[in-house]
Amino acid sequence: MSKFWSPLVNDLVPYVPGEQPKIANLVKLNTNENPFGPSPRVVEAIRAEAGDNLRLYPDPEGDALRQTIAGYHDVRPEQVFLGNGSDEVLAHVFFGLFQHGEPILFPDVTYSFYPVYCGLYQIEGVPVPLTDQFEINPDDYRRPNGGVIFPNPNAPTGRFLPLDQVETIIQANPDRVVVVDEAYVDFGGDSAIALVDRYPNLLVTQTLSKARSLAGLRVGFAVGHPDLIEALNRVKNSFNSYPLDRLALAGAKAAFEDEDWFRHCCDGVIRERERMTAALTELGFEVLPSRANFIFARHPGHNGEALASGLRSQGIIVRHFKKPRIDAFLRITIGAPEQNDALIRGVGSLL
Repeated sequence: MSKFWSPLVNDLVPYVPGEQPKIANLVKLNTNENPFGPSPRVVEAIRAEAGDNLRLYPDPEGDALRQTIAGYHDVRPEQVFLGNGSDEVLAHVFFGLFQHGEPILFPDVTYSFYPVYCGLYQIEGVPVPLTDQFEINPDDYRRPNGGVIFPNPNAPTGRFLPLDQVETIIQANPDRVVVVDEAYVDFGGDSAIALVDRYPNLLVTQTLSKARSLAGLRVGFAVGHPDLIEALNRVKNSFNSYPLDRLALAGAKAAFEDEDWFRHCCDGVIRERERMTAALTELGFEVLPSRANFIFARHPGHNGEALASGLRSQGIIVRHFKKPRIDAFLRITIGAPEQNDALIRGVGSLL
């Protein structure tokens, strides 16, 4: 603690991002990055933009990208909000759309940034327990609240909540904003964006970091009723009017314009996910059903932290959470085939 810190900063418990170790020949399966790389058209678009125009500010509204995203998802541009990664979008949601005098509901096993935002904005966050099968029960969200947020598929479990059950949560909270965080939806889920025109209280967030292989570019967006988007713009323009630079805007637009590459990457991850699930199940692991680009697995006869440590000694990094209910699990990113082979061999040697 420093004497120069504000009381709020002193009490904050920051988010801890996945480790980015600098180890030679590392098999890095801990941060859910896409193993297949961005579309070549993205690289071309960034190179084309990296010229004299960099002396000029980017479009603060990102109109060209918003129009591209709107066309892709069959919504109107005024229903799309852009941010510097979906984490920034979510930060604006917590500040601008949730009712701060009432508790915000989110799953007890979920994206650990949610309680961090509650601390930052001094909002009460109430974790809602998942079922014994680590599923969201929509009935548990029928209670007074200042807003609801959950990932779908959930992280770190990977489980997907069908859209009819998502609707149940939305319908149960007509006077509060319900946020569906779809960072991983492209790996086998159905997007709730299809519901935004029916529910003015629904906001859906997505990122280009996962399925579109642009984690290094930092582009996220939200889709919802124009009234919700206007609130996010008010916060954005009171914080940072230029959240996306020219390279990010150009690269993101090109990513949405190369559907073949997008499908190639998603299909490749899904194939490897099913192969990894089968291989780990054969080794005695319980693997939760996943619609994400990772799997969540535990072995009944082995400690999760010890397995993670043993893999690390072999140069294989996975994510282990020292948290109640899930400390036996490993979250394993789906990597390239050769990385997944190394993980399966490594686990087999430890068992």
